[in-house]
Amino acid sequence: MQHPHKQPPERFNFAQHILEINRSRAGKPAYIDDRETLSYGDLDERVRRCAAGLLALGLRPEERVLVIMHDTTDMPVALLGAMLAGIVPVPVNTLLPAADYAYMLAHCGARVVLASAGLLPVVQDAIAQSGRKPQLVVSGDAQQLPDGALGFNALLDARPLPEGSHADTHADDFAFWLYSSGSTGRPKGTVHSHANLYWTAELYGKPVLGVREDDVVFSAAKLFFAYGLGNGLTFPLSVGATTVLMAERPTPQAVFRRLIEHRPTVFAGVPTLYVGMLASPELPAREQVALRICASAGEMLPREVGERFRDHFGADILDGLGSTEMLHIFLSNRSGDVRYGVTGKPVEGYDIELRDELGKPVGVGEVGDLYIRGPSAALMYWTNRDKTRATFQGEWVRSGDKYVKDAEGYYSYAGRSDDMLKVSGQYVSPIEVESALIAHPAVLECAVVGKPDEQGLTKTMAYVVPRAGQAAGDALCAELKAFVKGRLAPHKYPRDIIFVEDLPKTATGKIQRFKLRALEA
Repeated sequence: MQHPHKQPPERFNFAQHILEINRSRAGKPAYIDDRETLSYGDLDERVRRCAAGLLALGLRPEERVLVIMHDTTDMPVALLGAMLAGIVPVPVNTLLPAADYAYMLAHCGARVVLASAGLLPVVQDAIAQSGRKPQLVVSGDAQQLPDGALGFNALLDARPLPEGSHADTHADDFAFWLYSSGSTGRPKGTVHSHANLYWTAELYGKPVLGVREDDVVFSAAKLFFAYGLGNGLTFPLSVGATTVLMAERPTPQAVFRRLIEHRPTVFAGVPTLYVGMLASPELPAREQVALRICASAGEMLPREVGERFRDHFGADILDGLGSTEMLHIFLSNRSGDVRYGVTGKPVEGYDIELRDELGKPVGVGEVGDLYIRGPSAALMYWTNRDKTRATFQGEWVRSGDKYVKDAEGYYSYAGRSDDMLKVSGQYVSPIEVESALIAHPAVLECAVVGKPDEQGLTKTMAYVVPRAGQAAGDALCAELKAFVKGRLAPHKYPRDIIFVEDLPKTATGKIQRFKLRALEA
């Protein structure tokens, strides 16, 4: 499939590309974190020092480096430094238990682990569990380095890799891996190329999100996952913008502080964070911030949340769908064409198909499995041929999501393929029921799952987090059931409603419905 955008050259190193296009911006801030402001000139030098430092440790092209780091200026330096040297960084979620890191360390065969000082206890535990002996490099202020460990600043003491001596990689060479969130079984090592990063900036970052050189970009979604990597590295660095990084967890309060202090113009979050921000008594006034455009992904953004956010801040949230396998968003709302409650239309350069269980296209208004074709698709899952074949089918990638397309070409989310419920012989999307529930003013968050009754038939069950000060009891339960019945077909209303203080979520803010289903098993 030919793309209307300029192809990257065949010999292409993404890190080198980023350094090259920003040479004229040496004095401009590239990154601002809690400790320092890093100019584009300093970023260039540190990236080349990091590349030289990793090579000096004896790493060879295509060998992996496991990156377990918080979002500080060291993180983009590590990712770009490894790629510049042709070494493959594997950034991973910073909130995992040691057993997961031990698995990833053994699975990717990393010879070096780059870790933030605050994560040392769990990282050391993971290394011990893995039975491997990687070189440990520690970023940040460690009170005492473990035996044999190296400080990140010491790694950067290497003489910078001279300009022009970067790894001469092919656009399709392995550039980095991301582990898919392992909600079902072991996380999968998703292998991406140098060109894939380029394509996400060309197809989504510039034309859809519209990131410009004069923007200040802030992503509450972290660099370790695909959505955050695009928002906080690929897109801003591809246009010479300034990026704000936040090491701590993205609570509404932590986000507000950066929105007010650094006045970012582009903000990226996930639906649960937008819900929390709007519910917070500390929500800043429109005049205190400088938001121009926002992005949301990870889960469907409820219509009321998008509308309330826009009404308060005067900035639209572009809800979109992306995946680890496609690297970033391929289905999205656009400025000037925002419909809250739908995921929008395909991003130019990507093709979408909805198919039934037999692989045949479904009609308008029918729910189907979502398939995507586009140039940023991953190459494979590492050492997992069965799952690779099931997901990467020729030019097409099977997403595992169900969607429905309306007559005007807008796509709406209908749930994960494994979350769909069959109630009274008809498919019910839990997302549809959740969207109805969250429209009620008493509901802050909710999740809907299926529960078998005494006869083994599936009934819908809702877990609801009420808004602060809301009395949760039989009266509210009856009111919510009646409210949903007034909006959806009768068989879709939740037969049981359980009030809870919070919902189980992944580190990236996705609700873990499988944990709720397990409660009822």
